Amino acid sequence: MSDPLTSAETRPWHGILVATALPFADDCSIDYDAYAEHVRWLADNGCHGVSPNGSLGEYQTLDDEERARVVRTAVAAAPPGFTVLPGIAAYGALQARRWAEQAAEAGARAVMLLPPNAYRGGHDTVLEHYRTVAAVGLPIVAYNNPIDTRIDLTPELLERLHGEGLIVAVKEFTGDVRRFYEIKELAPDLEVVVGSDDVVLELAIAGAVGWIAGCTNAIPRATIDLYNASVNRDLDKALPLYRDLHRLLRWDSKTEFVQAIKLSMAVAGRRGGRCRPPRVPLAPEVAAAVTAATEAVLAKGYR
Repeated sequence: MSDPLTSAETRPWHGILVATALPFADDCSIDYDAYAEHVRWLADNGCHGVSPNGSLGEYQTLDDEERARVVRTAVAAAPPGFTVLPGIAAYGALQARRWAEQAAEAGARAVMLLPPNAYRGGHDTVLEHYRTVAAVGLPIVAYNNPIDTRIDLTPELLERLHGEGLIVAVKEFTGDVRRFYEIKELAPDLEVVVGSDDVVLELAIAGAVGWIAGCTNAIPRATIDLYNASVNRDLDKALPLYRDLHRLLRWDSKTEFVQAIKLSMAVAGRRGGRCRPPRVPLAPEVAAAVTAATEAVLAKGYR
């Protein structure tokens, strides 16, 4: 079976883009050198790009200079052809537009944008939000996460956003695999990117063009194998692999996903580390469950 990333011309949001965790020192300052090393390590292990300043990157806890430097650090560390897709979510559309401008200045070729998340806005609010940011000119991957934002980018709303030329793709994080088919019925040319690790097989088989992945921070090669087998519909390979990994992958869609993935990284020999407040360490029983899930994957030789 072919690697879908080498068999056709690709766009920046195609393939496995890692929603990167951000390393903090003991005083909660960002270790930019460690972050750059992590970006290079993911590239060396076959990933196609990174998505900094997403939820897993704890963007809400960063000040403006930190957030801008994270993007610059990722771009500087990225080898040729390696995508940097910054998250540019903000409470206000003008703020999000400025983050899109900063991403463009840093050298990013596309961005990922949540709907406005200061309050539960209606469809007109969402459309105006994306219109404001789209004026910058970078392709926008919409990020649908109604669990956290309380705004659902329904298939009907995505059709309007795409119809106006405001978005090129959507990162789908509802966990409802039926959404893919509704989206493609209403907006056939809108590309869908897998948003949560525990539905990657289902959405890749359906025709997703990429995966913004969490657990890949810890086990890149195994998750790349899973993605490629799934996209190629090689179920003899994909299904056993998915069953082996799923106990770990499902932590990506839980409330404690940031702490869980950082702990999984540490168990796998990578630097995970602490989170910034208000996130607190995992409860002992939760930490034990994440550790056990990671160790089970590693014991089977997955890396």
